[in-house]
Amino acid sequence: MTAPSSPHSASRSREKLGKALRAGASLALSALLVGWLLHKVDFKTVEGIIRRGFDFRWIAAMMVVNTLSHMIRGVRWGIQLRAAGVARMTPTAECVSIFGAYALNLVLPWLGEAWRCVYVARRQKAKLTTVIGTDFGDRISDAVVIGLLIALSLILVRPALMRFIDHYALGARLSEALSSPVLWWSVAGLAVAAAAAFYALRHSRREEAFMAGVRRTWLGFKVIFTMPGRGLFVVYTFAIWVCYFLQYYLCLFAFPFTEKLITGPGMCHGLLPGLVMFVFGSCSMGVPSNGGLGPWNIAVMFALSLYGLSDADGAAFSLVVWTFQNIAQVAAGLFAAAYTGIHRHHAAPAAQA
Repeated sequence: MTAPSSPHSASRSREKLGKALRAGASLALSALLVGWLLHKVDFKTVEGIIRRGFDFRWIAAMMVVNTLSHMIRGVRWGIQLRAAGVARMTPTAECVSIFGAYALNLVLPWLGEAWRCVYVARRQKAKLTTVIGTDFGDRISDAVVIGLLIALSLILVRPALMRFIDHYALGARLSEALSSPVLWWSVAGLAVAAAAAFYALRHSRREEAFMAGVRRTWLGFKVIFTMPGRGLFVVYTFAIWVCYFLQYYLCLFAFPFTEKLITGPGMCHGLLPGLVMFVFGSCSMGVPSNGGLGPWNIAVMFALSLYGLSDADGAAFSLVVWTFQNIAQVAAGLFAAAYTGIHRHHAAPAAQA
C-alpha cells in the first residue's frame, strides 16, 4: 500500500504543472501567431524579396548595437545590485548575466530572468529574494520608459494612424472597437471582479505570496531613487533605449523598399517610422513567446503598414531582422556559457547586510 503524498510534494507537483502549463501556453501562442502569419502572408513573395538581397553591413551594425545594449544593461544592473547590498561583480560577469538571460529567453519566456537571478545569487552569495527585487526594479524602470515612448509616439504618429484608419478596413474596425462603450464597460467589470476576488482571498496563501512579491518589487524599485550612482543609472537607461531604437533605425537602411521611409517627406530621415516600429516592437515583447517570434513580427509589420508597406515587405523585414538579432543573442549566450563554465568555482565575498 503506497503512502499518501505529503502536502509539500503535492505543492511541488502543482508548481511544476503550473510552469509546464505556462511554457505550453507560450509555445502555443507563438505557434498560433506564426500560423496566422503563414496564412496571411505569401511567403513565396517574401522569399523573393529576401533573395533580391539586403545590405548586410547595416544588419551587422544592428547586431553590434544589440550586443552593446545587453552589456550596458548588465553594468546598469550592477549599480542596483551593489545598492541592495550584493557584492560587486566584475563588468564581464555583469554582462554575462544578461547575455545568458536573453539567450535562455529564446528557449522559454522568462526562463532567462530566473537564471540570471539564481546565477548572481549563487555567484555572489546573496539572498535570492534581494536579487529578484532588483530584477523587478530593472524591469519596472523599463516599463516607465516604454510608457513615455508610447505617449510620445501617439503624438508623433497621429497623422499616419489617421491615414491608416481612413484607408484600411482593419483601421476602421479598430477605431470602432476602441470607441465602443461595451469594451470600456467590460474593462470596468473585469477590474471590479478582480478587486472583489482580491478582497475575498485577502487572507489566503496566494494573496500573502502576491503581497510579498509586491513588497519585494517595491523594495527593488525604490532603491533606484536613493542608491549611489543613480545619475549614472539614468545615463545607462538612456543609452540602453537609444541602442534599442538604433536596432530598428539602422535596419531601414538595409532594404531597398524601406528607402522611402528615410527619404520621403515628413519622415525626419527615417526617425519617425523608426520610432513607431520601435514602440510597437517594444510593446509586443510583453506578450509571452519564444524570443518574440510571432508577436514581434506582427507588431513590426503593422507599424510598417502605417507607412504603406505591404505585408510581404513587412514580413521580409521582420524575419531578417529577428533572425540576425537572435543570432547575435545566441552567440552572446554561448560566450556566457563558456564564461560561467570556466568561472564556476568563483568565490565571492559574502553579501553585505
